[in-house]
Amino acid sequence: MASPPDKVIISCAVTGSVHTPTMSPHLALTPDQIAEQAIEAAEAGAAILHLHARDPIDGRPTPDPKVFDQFVPRIRAATDAVINITTGGSTRMTLDERLAYPLQARPEMCSLNMGSMNFSIHPMARKYTEWRHDWEKPHIEGMEDLIFRNTFRDIRHILEVLGRGCGTRFEFECYDVGHLYTLAHLMDEGLVEGPLFIQSIFGILGGLGADPENLVTMRTTADRLFGRQNYRFSVLGAGRHQMPLLTMAAVLGGNVRVGLEDSLYLEKGRLARSCAEQVRKIRRILEELSLEVATPAEVRAMLALKGRDA
Repeated sequence: MASPPDKVIISCAVTGSVHTPTMSPHLALTPDQIAEQAIEAAEAGAAILHLHARDPIDGRPTPDPKVFDQFVPRIRAATDAVINITTGGSTRMTLDERLAYPLQARPEMCSLNMGSMNFSIHPMARKYTEWRHDWEKPHIEGMEDLIFRNTFRDIRHILEVLGRGCGTRFEFECYDVGHLYTLAHLMDEGLVEGPLFIQSIFGILGGLGADPENLVTMRTTADRLFGRQNYRFSVLGAGRHQMPLLTMAAVLGGNVRVGLEDSLYLEKGRLARSCAEQVRKIRRILEELSLEVATPAEVRAMLALKGRDA
């Protein structure tokens, strides 16, 4: 008899560092807004909350631990969700800036990008003629000439000081097939141990396109490199690709990530009013597919996390 499918992990990336205030009035910018949207997303069914910080004055990305401290403890107190702090920050932050709050908070989970790459949404600057803040247009246009730095040495450093040093486990963010091979190399070097949580990312300019064939390629490559029993596969579809790719991922036995970091929309032509709207939509789709949603406690067991009290 075939074993029943695993429950599906819903992750929610609340605000990120790419979208800007002009792009949506619903994007969480202040600590209060980030906390409120994260808590609502957890109540809707998100077991993992992926968190960035924003300057409360003008909404630009910030690595300031003092800003993180205005919303992370509040989220932790109000939910049982797994707190997942970014180590990617933004393409303009140094590695020390990106690690400042994770090393202070020592969370159960952090994101970890698996390679340096061109990462850009600069074509989006053409869509807007007026901007809420002066920093937004040069921020978006300037991405055309920036590299998102994640060298082998950077990755090793994060694994050592945050992984071994703090007991933090990782959401390994893979934007291309080569990133899976980098992760396999790190396992061969003894720097990473399973079970792995692999976040495959599609639709970012500079990474893999949001084609169904690419999703299958990432899934089968991960199976070959790690063995299906040794990792959890999750999918992030950027922008309009969010829900179709997540549905396909679920059918293939994967997990899903939503949130206004990844897409500002709920459906064509309609902005999502909150991250929780996206969580509720993907949860409905999963349940229509007769799939069960994992609780935070189940996720901690699946991913061998150290637990919220550690």
